[in-house]
Amino acid sequence: QAHAKVWHLYNDHFRPTQRGKVSIALGSHWIKPQRMTEKNIKECQKSLDFVLGWFAKPIFIDGDYPESMKSNLSSLLPEFSEVEKKYIKGTADFFALSFGATLSFQLLDSHMKFQQLESISLRQLLYWINSEYNKPQIFIVENSWFVSGTTKRDDAKYIYYLKKFIMETLKAVRYDGVNVFGYTVWSLLDGFEWHRGYSIRRGLFYVDFQSHDKKLMPKSSLLFYQKLIQKNGFPPLPENQPIEGIFPCGFAWGVVDNYIQVDTTPAQFLDSSVYVWDVHQTKKLIKVDGVYTSKRRRQCVDFAAIRLQISLLQEMHVTHFHFSLKWSLILPLGNLSLINHTLVHYYQCFASELLRVNITPVVALWQPMIENQELPVSLAKYGAWENTETVQAFVEYARFCFTSLGDHVKFWITMNEPSVKNLTYTAGHNLLKAHAQVWRLYDKEFRRSQKGKISIALQADWVEPACPFSRNDQEVADRILEFDIGWLAEPIFGNGDYPEVMRAWLHRINSVDLYNFHLPYFSEDEKKLIQGSFDFFALSHYTTTLVGSEKEDAVKYDHYLEVQMINDITWLHSPSRAAVVPWGLRKLLMWVKSKYGDIPIYVMANGIDDDQNTVHDKLRVYYIQNYINEALKAYTLDNVNLQGYFVYSFNDKTAPKYGLYSYVANQYEPKPSMKHYREIIDNNGFPGPKTPELLCPEQVVSCPECHFFRTRKSLLAFISFIFVAFIVTIFFITYYSKRVERRYK
Repeated sequence: QAHAKVWHLYNDHFRPTQRGKVSIALGSHWIKPQRMTEKNIKECQKSLDFVLGWFAKPIFIDGDYPESMKSNLSSLLPEFSEVEKKYIKGTADFFALSFGATLSFQLLDSHMKFQQLESISLRQLLYWINSEYNKPQIFIVENSWFVSGTTKRDDAKYIYYLKKFIMETLKAVRYDGVNVFGYTVWSLLDGFEWHRGYSIRRGLFYVDFQSHDKKLMPKSSLLFYQKLIQKNGFPPLPENQPIEGIFPCGFAWGVVDNYIQVDTTPAQFLDSSVYVWDVHQTKKLIKVDGVYTSKRRRQCVDFAAIRLQISLLQEMHVTHFHFSLKWSLILPLGNLSLINHTLVHYYQCFASELLRVNITPVVALWQPMIENQELPVSLAKYGAWENTETVQAFVEYARFCFTSLGDHVKFWITMNEPSVKNLTYTAGHNLLKAHAQVWRLYDKEFRRSQKGKISIALQADWVEPACPFSRNDQEVADRILEFDIGWLAEPIFGNGDYPEVMRAWLHRINSVDLYNFHLPYFSEDEKKLIQGSFDFFALSHYTTTLVGSEKEDAVKYDHYLEVQMINDITWLHSPSRAAVVPWGLRKLLMWVKSKYGDIPIYVMANGIDDDQNTVHDKLRVYYIQNYINEALKAYTLDNVNLQGYFVYSFNDKTAPKYGLYSYVANQYEPKPSMKHYREIIDNNGFPGPKTPELLCPEQVVSCPECHFFRTRKSLLAFISFIFVAFIVTIFFITYYSKRVERRYK
């Protein structure tokens, strides 16, 4: 009633001259049902009625309280007379909304939730107000998030919630037709937050409450909000727009299957026993004792699983296929005393069948897995990579693989995605030496005859400073990149030693007696051994992470590296919460080039999980389209020497939720993402009307018999000699027989 009287006072006596407008600011939360049932939906409506509708309905609808309140609080809720209803109704020139400043985010009385779930979706609240209260003009008079009271000026968490709320407001305006004409951030500066006191901060300006003069200092959120106002929202950035263009001739289009489906079950044709079919009684085959046929040698066609996988790869139109060998199965004892010849033959057949259909096998010697790190048990049991004996065992294993598979495989990966998160510094040290020794082995003894190439594949997700205006956050991002990528990359692709950033940081934290981490040193000979042990830079990239210097969330704070992991809640995320950030790939490729020069780069794995129950994997289609386009930008605009791109992963059977093929009831079905990737491969990128035509030399198509002749050159030479001798003999016989005939005539 007081509000209505003030509104009428202004309307009758001041509006004609001052030409202003008046309303009441109402705070609200948003609520969503625990389960989508009619009862829960009604409880959500009741929650909003009791909080927002209590004041909004009398003013914006009919002058009376919501029915849910009247029925639940009949003895407590006063009644309006008809005159009062008419007097209150319509006493607002706009809908002034406060969201997040007081009621929302765990500050709402739990009884007002009616056992439903509180949500921070401002867009849904704006849509509901628009529908519930006759499409009023809305002015957001208070909206904010908060950070810890210990957070100083780099308030990244505040930035990304502010970004989310303003983005949702823009979506409500653009897509939902909600008439929002203003937005106000709460608040200008840090202050006393009522019952939370000084334990949280909401200001755009930092206030040091312990100082005498309470000096105001601008936070990163202020700079962010300032830029946003200047741009009047979120205009498309030129660097984020897709481009047209194509990749170079011979670009490697591939797909990854970490471990191919191995089925070495003997074919029925290898069974030398004789059977009788009991067609009258048991209807089964009965083995005839003591009767055998001649045995024949196992052939590649006996592996039915290979043919199916090859046909799926052909359907995809890829030029390369990347998979890893299983060291623990090939050499179960970790040495050559026991060899799984059947498995080796299977890998030989798989590689040769790939070549037969013109697909290049890309083979990793080792890829870590959870169980025993995919090492032979004898090695895993005695220290794994902590033990120097594992280094020599790996070299011996590599030599065996080069000898057994080198005729078929010309594209090798020594180690695929060694996880730095699970490596000790000693293990990483030995791993680097093992890689280098294997590379030198191939370079010295096998490269000339096999004519292949070999390198290591590192996992390399991009790291971005959470506050783009913060020097501290940039230093943190640079440090994480060196620890995550540079740790293994710098010795190989750089100066032969670990990054200086790592050594300096470990020295600093060790000096305060909090930790005792020792980063080993390489001898000069070891540096020479490791430095330059590559033919290309292979990396796996999946997502981008934001990092900050301010400790905000203890669960996501790394005390060892003094880094706070931050989540941009406006980013698109997969079901496993992996962020979809295509521009991160381009930044990563530029970073590799700037650090290690113009070396050939392969993106050996790039993929995202999606809902396995969804028929149309739209997220993966979007992911592949945009990540490949960013790779194209790196190639065409940044002159990155990008040689190939591989999607992760081949199918859901070996990598559930990541596959381009679904696997249900023993059947493989192509997903829309596979067909989309195939289209990109066929176009060699994203050609447009102005894209110049690329004339590539025709590739030599391999044939099934090529391998037969390559491996039997001596036999081929002998057959050629016999053929020539036969022709010469026939010629002389014919020649002399004609001379004899003429002599007798």
